[in-house]
Amino acid sequence: MLVRVPGSRTAEEVARRLADKMNTLPELFKNSITWDQGNEMARHAQFTIATGMPVDFCDPHSPWQRGSNENT
Repeated sequence: MLVRVPGSRTAEEVARRLADKMNTLPELFKNSITWDQGNEMARHAQFTIATGMPVDFCDPHSPWQRGSNENT
């Protein structure tokens, strides 16, 4: 899933917008999510609290581990 974040791409804004979007999905699709190592992903704990979804991270220099790279 891709979520548009217009304007500021702060960690707080990214986590909030992604959590809002994920909370519209059925529970079936909310097992976990994989993020890369970017600074905008720093609020992963805030995201997990808002959604109940654990966040996994790609290994450094391994962006292919994110599903969106394979599916877009």
